[in-house]
Amino acid sequence: MNRSLSLEKLKTENFDVCIIGGGASGVGCALDAALRGLKVAIIDKEDFASHTSSKSTKLIHGGVRYLEQAFKNFDFAQLNQVRHGLEERHTVIKNAPYLAHPLALLTPCFNWFEAVYYTIGLTMYDWFAGDDPLPKSRWLSKKKALQKISGLDPKKLHSAVLYYDGQLDDARYCLMIAKTAAETGASVANYVRVNGFSKNEKKRLTVAHVTDDRTGETFDIKSKLFINCAGPMADSVRLMANPNLAPRIKRSKGVHAMLPLSIFKNETDTSGVGAGKTAMLIPKTTDGRVIFAIPWEGELLLGTTDTPYESEVEEPVLEEDEISFLLENLNNYVTANVTRDQVKAGFGGLRPLLMSDNTKKSTKQLVRDHEVEHDYESGLISLMGGKWTTYRVMAKDTIDDACKFLNVDEHCTTDEKKLVGADGYRFRNWERLQLDFGLETDICHHLMKKYGARAERVALLIAEDKMLSERISPAYPFIKAEVVYSVRAEMAQTIRDVMARRTRLELIDWHAADAAIENVAALMASELAWTNAQTNEQVLTYRAELEGFIKKASMQ
Repeated sequence: MNRSLSLEKLKTENFDVCIIGGGASGVGCALDAALRGLKVAIIDKEDFASHTSSKSTKLIHGGVRYLEQAFKNFDFAQLNQVRHGLEERHTVIKNAPYLAHPLALLTPCFNWFEAVYYTIGLTMYDWFAGDDPLPKSRWLSKKKALQKISGLDPKKLHSAVLYYDGQLDDARYCLMIAKTAAETGASVANYVRVNGFSKNEKKRLTVAHVTDDRTGETFDIKSKLFINCAGPMADSVRLMANPNLAPRIKRSKGVHAMLPLSIFKNETDTSGVGAGKTAMLIPKTTDGRVIFAIPWEGELLLGTTDTPYESEVEEPVLEEDEISFLLENLNNYVTANVTRDQVKAGFGGLRPLLMSDNTKKSTKQLVRDHEVEHDYESGLISLMGGKWTTYRVMAKDTIDDACKFLNVDEHCTTDEKKLVGADGYRFRNWERLQLDFGLETDICHHLMKKYGARAERVALLIAEDKMLSERISPAYPFIKAEVVYSVRAEMAQTIRDVMARRTRLELIDWHAADAAIENVAALMASELAWTNAQTNEQVLTYRAELEGFIKKASMQ
C-alpha cells in the first residue's frame, strides 16, 4: 500500500473498473475484481473505513433481531438477510482469524416464558446456520448463567440462553482487505475525492475528475466502468452520474458507548481468541430494539441505537440523551449502577438502509439486504444497502454484474482468499515476539491479534530504534512502532487515521487519545515530512475533534 505509487498509476493508466468508496463493500469489490484479473482502481474521499465500516457493533452475525421481525411482522424478506449473514459468518472468520473469532453471547431471561421463547428463537437461528462449525445455542440455569457473567442481577435473573456469533475488528479487517487487494494488483488510494464525471458520445461515464485532498492536486481517472460503493452517501455519487435518478438510501444513526469491562466481572482474556469473554444480548429495550454489551479491546462496548439521520455533512456522534438510553437499558440487567461518568468514549455511525420506493417505513423496519443497481444510461453500477457480515457476497454480486458488462468470464474466488497476515498465523507466536524483542506480554498479544503473521514486521522496526517499543499511552498496548508501520505500510495520512482506525485508541478512551496526540504527531511528522505548521495543524484539528465528541456526550 504505497500511496505515491498508486497515485501515479491512477493518473497515468486506464482501468477496467474504478471503485468509489473504501469501506467494506468497496474494498471487497476491489479484491474480488483484482482476483478475477481486472485492472482495478479504488479511491475514497477520506480514509479506508472512515465512516460506517469502522463504526459497527463489531459483530459477524445473521441478526437475531431480523429473525424475530420476520416472524413477528410476517416480513419474510428479513430471512434472506439472516441466511446470508449466517452463511458468511464462518468465511469472515476463516479468512482472517487474527482479526475475527467466535463470540459467546448470553441472553438473560427474567421468567420461564422468556426462557422458552428465546430458546426456540435461537434454536431456529442455529437451524438457519446449517452446518456452521460454531457451537449451537443452549439453555443455561441461573447458576450457570452467573458463572458466565457474574455481574448480572441475580434478583431478576431466571435463566439464560447462550448462543454464538462472530466478532471482528472492523476497521482493521477493512484495511486488510484493501491491503490484500493492493498486493493482488489493485491501485489503492485514500483521500481522493470525486468532483464529477465526463461521458462519451453515448452518455456513458469514461472519466472521473478527482482531487488529492492531501495536496490539492486535481487529475483524471480513466476507466471502462465505475462502481459506486459510497455507503450512506451512495445517492450523491448516483446523482452526480445521472441527475435523473431517484434517491434510494435512507440513513439511520447508531451509537455505541465504551464502559469498563469490570461491570460484567468477566474473566480476563488470555487465549487470544476471546475465551472467557462472554457478551450479552439485551433482548428488551424501551425502543423495541435489542442492545449488545460486548467485551472488546479490554473494555465493554454497549450499543446500538436506531434513529433517522438527515445530515450529509456532520459526523454522527454519541450524544448525552443516547448515553442515558443505553445506560438505562443496561442497568435493568446488571447489579452495578452504571453511570455516565464511567463512559470512557463512544462513537456514532450511519447505516445505509435501502428504500424500494419513497417508503414511509421507520429505519427500524427497513431490511438490511443489498441491491446492485446498474444505471444503463450512465453505466454506473451502485452497490447499495447491506451490512458488514455480508460484504463478500455483496462484492461478488457487484463484480458478477461488472464482468457481464465487460465480457469477462471469471468467477469469484474470495471465499477461499486469505487476507494478508492470515497465512502462517498462530497466536502462540506471541511468545517468539517476546523472546526476540523483549516486549511485554499484553503488547505481544495485541500485535498478534492486529497484524497476524505480519506482527514481526512491526516489531522489527524496534531494531531500527529502541524508542519505538514504547507505548503511545501508558494504559494500553499500542506502541510507537505501530505508528511508523501504519504510515509506511498501511497508508495512514492523519493523526486520526492512526488513533481511530490503525489502532483503536479513540474508540476506547478519549482522554487517553488526547494525551497521546503529541507522541503520534511527532512520529508521523518524521515519516511524512510534515513542516512544523502542518504538524501543529494536525494536532489542533484532531484535538478539536476529540473535544467536540466529549462536549456532545456532556463528559466535560
